[in-house]
Amino acid sequence: MNATATDATARPDGTIRVLIWDLPVRVFHWALVLSFAGAYWLSETERLRNIHVMFGYTVLGLVAFRLVWGLAGTRYARFRSFLFSPREAVDYVRSLFRRSDPRFLGHNPAGSFAIWAILGLAALTGTTGYATYNEIGGDAVEEVHEILANSWLWVVGIHVSGVILGSLLHRENLVGAMITGYKRAEAAAGVRGTFAEIVGVALLSGVLGYWALSLGSPDAPAEASAAPEPVTLAAQVNSEDED
Repeated sequence: MNATATDATARPDGTIRVLIWDLPVRVFHWALVLSFAGAYWLSETERLRNIHVMFGYTVLGLVAFRLVWGLAGTRYARFRSFLFSPREAVDYVRSLFRRSDPRFLGHNPAGSFAIWAILGLAALTGTTGYATYNEIGGDAVEEVHEILANSWLWVVGIHVSGVILGSLLHRENLVGAMITGYKRAEAAAGVRGTFAEIVGVALLSGVLGYWALSLGSPDAPAEASAAPEPVTLAAQVNSEDED
């Protein structure tokens, strides 16, 4: 796919579809969604524990990647693009009730705090999960791991609510934007870069490759064991005769 900054024709207000979220950000976002959802769903399943651990390691790898891409990525991927003070976040939330909230192409001040919280909770949940899996710290660490995972779930709920509210107020599909990468804005606002696409493809290949290797390894959980063969009446009779 071509990493172009613009697409389609301009509206009367001069805006066009421009690329805001680069491929690495989108791959990171959805891979993290799948990893957290999978790990949380399988957290109480002992038979599929290895898959739960696989998702946990994926989370740690994704966070490590995001730390690098937050420094070296495109404009809206960089951390400096969503560094806001608590006061700015509060003012933004207040503006929502006045219906005068400014539109941000990247993360808005309130949403940025959810992103920071998710990154922090992802790192801590993955680290305590690693410790629990390797029997480091005992029950106390396992309890902290569960608390962090549940806290992460709450933050995700707040984040999703904010996305829905923002989509309604600004009449734009923010979920769709995180899938396609495009929003409507002036042409100069878009990002470019074939390098970013190469990084995104490499990230996606790495995640899928790791999952394929993990699920195909001898340690991967097997399917439910086959049911025992039914004992026929003839077999029972033969068994009684032998006795």
